[in-house]
Amino acid sequence: MKQVVQNYRSGELALLDVPAPGCKPGGVLVRSAYSLISTGTELMKVSEAGLSMVGKARSRPDQVAKVVQSVATNGVPATYRKVMGKLDSWTPLGYSLCGVVEQVGDGIDDVSVGDVVACAGNEHALHAELNWVPKNLYTRVPDGLAPRHAAFGTVGSIALQGVRRGESQLGEVALVIGLGLIGQLVVQLLAASGVRVVGVDPDPARCELAERMGAVACGDPGSPTVAASVAELTGGHGADQVYLAAGGTGNEPVELAARLSRDRGRVVDIGKCSLDLPWNAYYEKELDVRFSRSYGPGRYDPEYELEGRDYPIGYVRWTERRNLACFLDLVARGRVDVEPLVSHTADFDDAVETYRSLEDGGLKAVAVLFRYAGQAPEAAAPEVALPAVRRGAAPSVARPRKASVRLAFVGAGNYASSMLLPHLTGRDGVELSTVVTTTALSAANAKRKFGFTEATTELDAVLDDPSVDAVFVVTRHSSHAELTRRALLAGKAVFVEKPLALTEDELAGVLAAVEESGNDRLQVGFNRRFAPLLQEARQRFGDRTGPANLRYLVNAGRLEHGSWYLQQATQGSRFAGEGGHFIDTASRLLGADPVSVYAVASPGGEDLQVVLGYPGGSTATVSYLTNGPAGFPKETLDLMADGRALRLDDFVRASVYDGRRRWVSSRLPKARDKGQAAQLAAFVRAVRTGGPMPVPLESLVATTAATLAVRTGLASGTPVTLAAAR
Repeated sequence: MKQVVQNYRSGELALLDVPAPGCKPGGVLVRSAYSLISTGTELMKVSEAGLSMVGKARSRPDQVAKVVQSVATNGVPATYRKVMGKLDSWTPLGYSLCGVVEQVGDGIDDVSVGDVVACAGNEHALHAELNWVPKNLYTRVPDGLAPRHAAFGTVGSIALQGVRRGESQLGEVALVIGLGLIGQLVVQLLAASGVRVVGVDPDPARCELAERMGAVACGDPGSPTVAASVAELTGGHGADQVYLAAGGTGNEPVELAARLSRDRGRVVDIGKCSLDLPWNAYYEKELDVRFSRSYGPGRYDPEYELEGRDYPIGYVRWTERRNLACFLDLVARGRVDVEPLVSHTADFDDAVETYRSLEDGGLKAVAVLFRYAGQAPEAAAPEVALPAVRRGAAPSVARPRKASVRLAFVGAGNYASSMLLPHLTGRDGVELSTVVTTTALSAANAKRKFGFTEATTELDAVLDDPSVDAVFVVTRHSSHAELTRRALLAGKAVFVEKPLALTEDELAGVLAAVEESGNDRLQVGFNRRFAPLLQEARQRFGDRTGPANLRYLVNAGRLEHGSWYLQQATQGSRFAGEGGHFIDTASRLLGADPVSVYAVASPGGEDLQVVLGYPGGSTATVSYLTNGPAGFPKETLDLMADGRALRLDDFVRASVYDGRRRWVSSRLPKARDKGQAAQLAAFVRAVRTGGPMPVPLESLVATTAATLAVRTGLASGTPVTLAAAR
């Protein structure tokens, strides 16, 4: 079989053919499917092997002390031979993998041949095709959990044990210093526990990733953002817990921990960083410094790890094996997401080249997986082509300037009656011409209430009327695309409520009408970008230079029984109908259209997490949730970039922070304004003056395509690329 090894004396890495291990009693023989490179621990070992003998001695003073003791006991020649013999030998790498049980040893009755297990241990979960693993260092993988994700089990257990040592409590604030693989997992575990997390790392990409994974804010160790965020979240008291997940020889992490910790806070060392504790700082706050020993209780105990003697659960609730099972359960239930941490997956045959690329910086990664023979390569990420917007050879629709515009409504239901028509009735320069509904009585009611000149159930009466300048499509979702297509072909300007289309074919049909007619006078009801409060906050935030991170929490709530939104077979999913609002708002704030979509759904598919990628590295995460309380705000939004932050609280209050000053809007005196009035004014002005539509058609198409791509991403379980075709 093949195994990755290293010569610690020369630093040479190799993929050797070695004898396969036997299956001993008390354990199982596991054929590897995926193994995980710990980019912190393993690369440190690889780097140390490349040092000179003096460098090795400086990096491992503990081993130097053992050598000195051996010289005193055994003499220089014997000690030299012993040390050189140990250094000039192949040593293994790896300690976290997932594989399939190939053979079961005597005394094992909890797994069978063919079972998928996650394995731990730097002597038993190696980067090798076969490993013998004792009972307490493996656990069965939950049904439905992908082997590539189960390979994170050991590293996840290290993070989990660190969080347990911090004794976090609901509502506390934690500071995580170092956002490598362990730090990223600690962030997610804390966030899943109801702890608000601030992250610290000099790498902006890792800070951005941690914010996507649940951190409230992240920044460089010297950034004022970190201290300001901790102060804001704690009322100036300091973090309840600090987790040291950083490496290196500098003392900055422990000094930062002291500065930002509260009085009698807890500092937990998970990584391997310098611990020259500043005595005064730690003494004055009486900080509780704790160490987290690897995967948990049982680690380094040969009776537990090798002989399979478990600790009674009544005395030791979380052993390393139980931590391993717990972490896998969290991943399987979607409480922890490891897929965004995977920077690269390499075939096992390319192991040496992968290590070298990591070591020389050619491959920058948080987590790297080895894929073993027999594992099918991951399917390429699906790609959705953005339909090209072509105006066609036909002449564009004439746009003469008008003293007033005549509007027709197709549909006059609750939304049109409450959110649109009140802003148009009685407006100077607007004439409500004709209302079209499916029933005569509803048309008559709309005519009487809003002052339409005509009421009818015949759509052609509007499309064939040359005096009608614009048509509003405010019907159920399934009819939007077809009605829009017909109105465009009739030469009308069109305002269609979201969504523009429920399928890619419907979207293509609308664009075909644009190309055929030369009529691109289209607006979709994405009103939030026109909200006065959002506009003011965006102006005060100003232009940005670096990538931004945006989070949009939507407390959608449960639907009432009988709602037509539940008719997903004909009207599309809730997110297909409403999600465009939030994607368009994010795109407006980020100044671009999305280029990728990654979506994860809860069991049942009602709750969604949608991560949108934008040019330049910006991201937006839309959390569309139905299980929140009715009294909680429906929409809250946070945007961070360039050391500044923008917050929007349900279109009632907005604030902008730049590290030196803070702007907070006054609470609106009336009901929240989500931009309907301003959007309608912009649309009417464009129709009346012949000017451009309020939002470019290309952006409307990109938002619609991204909304539809959520369905594709949920089906594939992978990110979806939005290929630029325009």
